[in-house]
Amino acid sequence: MASEIKIAVKKPEGFDSYWQRMMDELAALPVAPELEVLHLRSTDFATTYGLKFTSIGPYRIFAYYTVPHGKGPFPVRYYVPAYSSVIHIPPYEDRKEFVTMALCHRGMRLSDKPFAAGFPGLLTVGIDDKETYAYRGIVVDSCRAIDYLLGRHEVDKSRIALIGGGDLVLMTAALRPQTKAAVCGALMFYAASSLMPTTDAYPLEEINDYTRTYPEKRDTAYRTLSYFDPIFFAPRIKAKVLLQCGGNGALFSEDSASHLIDALGNRCEVRVSTGLGYTEHIFAEEWLRRTL
Repeated sequence: MASEIKIAVKKPEGFDSYWQRMMDELAALPVAPELEVLHLRSTDFATTYGLKFTSIGPYRIFAYYTVPHGKGPFPVRYYVPAYSSVIHIPPYEDRKEFVTMALCHRGMRLSDKPFAAGFPGLLTVGIDDKETYAYRGIVVDSCRAIDYLLGRHEVDKSRIALIGGGDLVLMTAALRPQTKAAVCGALMFYAASSLMPTTDAYPLEEINDYTRTYPEKRDTAYRTLSYFDPIFFAPRIKAKVLLQCGGNGALFSEDSASHLIDALGNRCEVRVSTGLGYTEHIFAEEWLRRTL
């Protein structure tokens, strides 16, 4: 049971300087956006674009970007990618009234040159060192997406919401405090050394497989993961956060997430999952409209 797990969280040395260095490296690169109208994906109420921009590496990143017809600026719903190989265009209903973005971070399909990620497998790529870990670039890719949005005249910069991708939502909200709302579900990197060994669920089992195969690298791997633990990003988050947790017995429950919830303070509202997808969607939709 998650409630019986002792959660250990210790901020790694140099955490802030590590991420500041990433942001400085990104700031030195132009966004260099390219937009191409995707006629097949466009509708009579919104235009859908294929967007490419530059992240660290340098690396060209793809995203779906949609703009409603009519007079803006429009609020934004940025769909932050979860752990999957393929991203689809944002929901039909959202495209009617919001600028939307769906990012394909490096390694995902449409952003898989020169690096094509494996699923399973991505969670352990370069994990021996925080400087080579794959998620280093992925987090920066998500921040660059916000940089692009902040430069667009059709965007209402006071109403940017992040939706979806767990840890990546909170990391982006911390490193780009211009965002105003964040909806995220179960996290992968939170209290990794405490929670990961207690489950065999995918994708966390990738880390367990790695530490079983290379037991001598276990401590190094968990040290790398600590630089991606959302609890250490929490003090920098200014956005309102809807944190979606599992019920009793879930790995990421309100109980096991208590340290993170405390770190987020009054910026955080916790929603314990009912297990009913439609109900959860309606709750999140109403929360977003209230918050923004």
